[in-house]
Amino acid sequence: MKNKPPYAIESVDNALRLAQLLLLDGTLSVTEAARHLAVSPSTAHRLLAMLVYRDFAEQGRDRRYRPGPALRSSGAAEAPLALLRRVGQPHLERLVEATGESANLVVLAGDEIRFVATVECTQVLRVGDRSGKALPALLTSSGKAMVALLEGARADEMLAGLDERDRARTRRELAAARRNGYALNNQQTETGLTALGVAVRGPHGQVLAGVSLAMPTARFARDQVPGYVRELAACAAAIETDIARQPGPAAPADW
Repeated sequence: MKNKPPYAIESVDNALRLAQLLLLDGTLSVTEAARHLAVSPSTAHRLLAMLVYRDFAEQGRDRRYRPGPALRSSGAAEAPLALLRRVGQPHLERLVEATGESANLVVLAGDEIRFVATVECTQVLRVGDRSGKALPALLTSSGKAMVALLEGARADEMLAGLDERDRARTRRELAAARRNGYALNNQQTETGLTALGVAVRGPHGQVLAGVSLAMPTARFARDQVPGYVRELAACAAAIETDIARQPGPAAPADW
């Protein structure tokens, strides 16, 4: 798990977060940027202006900001991610309403998962927004659920960096995820956090994304797992249906 540097420069961190949001959302207004960063609109405007100056963003005639040449040339799949977030958002909101816990939509990025969207629950003690963050896939619930469905060679690549003991444990977890249709992260990425995750498939059966419910471990109860899994599966199925209805080419298997 990545730790924030002890001497983090807030303005740099905010600029990088805006670059991530541009990739995830596709477009961003000054007001939206200010809300995401919890800063004033004038501060958000100055940060976006610097991104434009360095070609990480560009402003359209509608005054909204879009990824600039520096981001587009990185090969990032801006359009599919924006589509996935747009399609998934209302289903995440319904999942939160049904369960009372925070929900996340993630994609695989190498051996990590990247959070595409988060909908927070309203409980005082809750798991917060993870949008734009990355975590090791094999430690997270949705990451394990996705890796469990990958073809053998691709899954073996994910396991290659583990020592023998961790590899054996992870193989057992992946087998359980395939068998049960969901995976569990019980404080593997953060003390006091428990999450359940399922995979989302694309129109051709490829692993497209993952959905997870994250909650404080103190509130997690094993007897609630079947209900959580039903709601997660329903959310994933609804996203799959809506993605299949979208015009244009199918999204790639690994973003």
